[in-house]
Order: sequence, then structure tokens, then C-alpha cells
Amino acid sequence: MTTQTEQQSTGDLVRQMSEQVSTLVREELTLARIEMVEKGKRAGVGAGLFGAAGALALYGLGALFVTVGALLALVMPAWAAALIVTVALFAAAGVAALVGKSQVSQALPPEPEAAMASGKRDVETVKDAIQEGRHA
Repeated sequence: MTTQTEQQSTGDLVRQMSEQVSTLVREELTLARIEMVEKGKRAGVGAGLFGAAGALALYGLGALFVTVGALLALVMPAWAAALIVTVALFAAAGVAALVGKSQVSQALPPEPEAAMASGKRDVETVKDAIQEGRHA
């Protein structure tokens, strides 16, 4: 009993292999592009949160100056309210910085890990098929 590949000419087999490899490479590149876009978005969110942390820290610094001024005036507990606002702003800046750091660390290094793993599996499959063909 002969198989379909045994009936085809070498040229046809080479052409089919070329088409299949070309399709495989295109699909792997598409997967890599999708993965890189996803990681880029995550890095953008992290960078935005770092920016928000910086802005909140600047507001906190301004509130700290108000607190120091109120404290120096030694009048009424207005300084206590200003101090509470200052602590709240710095706490919010700290939370935003930690979340931003987490987002950026998840996006780095920007390697298409899934596409690379898939490519390695494809190479192993081809190697196994070649070795099976040699032993047959």
C-alpha cells in the first residue's frame, strides 16, 4: 500500500513543505505581534500609574508645606487637618507607585514568550518527524 506522499513528486513535496513553513512562520509572527501589543499596553498602564504617583507626591509636598505653615503659626488645630491630607496624599502616591511597578515588571522583558515556546515545539515536531522518517 502506498501513501499519498509516495505518489507525489519531490518537487510537489518541496512546494508543499515551503507553503506549510511559510504559513507556520506567518502564524508565529502574528502570535508574537499580539503578545508584544499586550505587553506594551501593560507597560503603558504601569507608566501612567507612575505618572499619577508623581503628581500625587507633588500635591502631597504642597500639602506638607501648608502643614508646616499652619504648624508654625501655632494657631488652632488647622495643622492637624492639613497633616491628615498630607498623609492621605502620600499614601495614595505610594499605592499608585506599587501598582505601577507591578504592572511594569509584568510587562518586562518584552519577549513574545508564547510565540517562542510555540516555535520551539514546532521545531521539535519537525525534528521528530525527520528522525522517524530516517528510521522507517
